[in-house]
Amino acid sequence: MRFELSDDQRLLRDSARDFLAAEFPLEETQRVVEHDPRGFDPAAWARLGEMGYLGLTLPAEVGGQQLGAVELAIVLEEMGRACVPGPYLDVALAAALLAAAGGRERLLAEIASGKAIVTIARQDAAFAGEAPCGIETANGKLRGRKYFVPFAAEAQALLVTTPGGVYRTDAPFAVTPLPTLDPTQRFARVDFDHVAERMAAADVVAGLEPLAAAAAAAMLLGVMSRAFEITLDYVKTRQAFGRPIGSFQALQHRLADALLRVESTRSAVYRAAWCLDNADPDAALAAASAKAYAGDAARLVCGESIQMHGGIGFTWELGLHFFLKRAKTLESHYGSTEVQLERALAAAGL
Repeated sequence: MRFELSDDQRLLRDSARDFLAAEFPLEETQRVVEHDPRGFDPAAWARLGEMGYLGLTLPAEVGGQQLGAVELAIVLEEMGRACVPGPYLDVALAAALLAAAGGRERLLAEIASGKAIVTIARQDAAFAGEAPCGIETANGKLRGRKYFVPFAAEAQALLVTTPGGVYRTDAPFAVTPLPTLDPTQRFARVDFDHVAERMAAADVVAGLEPLAAAAAAAMLLGVMSRAFEITLDYVKTRQAFGRPIGSFQALQHRLADALLRVESTRSAVYRAAWCLDNADPDAALAAASAKAYAGDAARLVCGESIQMHGGIGFTWELGLHFFLKRAKTLESHYGSTEVQLERALAAAGL
């Protein structure tokens, strides 16, 4: 059997890589996180819409590309490689949830064009020792609190998950910013007392968990592969005792371990995406396994990348810290390693 990208998929990968490298060099990421409180550049976000990346999996009638999970994984990998600041992953998954719920063509069209940002409020866990505060729905209103809502301050609408289903509610929101390790991402606590529209039953969200896991794993793959490439270039040129440090066996072993993790993650991610596109019965198991493995692998590879750079690895100017911080953030986003392992066991019938 042959497992490789088609000509169209390779073209998508190459064009996305070139566009993102030009649009989001690390210097631009540093500028955005230092000077823009929104955490991303709206003009750059609009250009993502113009290129078709914001509507990648949406139907053609709303301006989407009508592509599948493999193509989404390709673009998310490239987004991770460029460490793009902004809510791309969260908006892509919110769009998939809206599309699965049916209707809402106008909002989907606005997402695809970059005119609207919609993310998902899903985290109910208490933060900083506060008592848990659940979500209640009564008389067409949504009341309660959600934590770690991505880019809530910039969202025009939120999709709020509850035990009774998924509700859409529109801005403005009562937003309390939360501290975040990754400066290219923004999370907040949101207190709801809003009119809300029920979009779908709770099982629609559960049905999209494998896509969310595979998507997050794809971005983790991009993060770790770029950190590895930066490190490989460095050890080939950095000299010590008259020769490149990459010639020393101790570093070669660490690089080999990192490469093994990158390529193993790549196999897991694209198997999961293929399973999702082909309604394979192993899709849930493949997606949970990919996310569980990618979370650990990316953290280790990015950490090793910084260590192999020595003292400069920790500097703001080099930018490797962005990749480690993104890896740590994504490790717990859309289901931590522990959660994904439990899902994998359940999908395997254990």
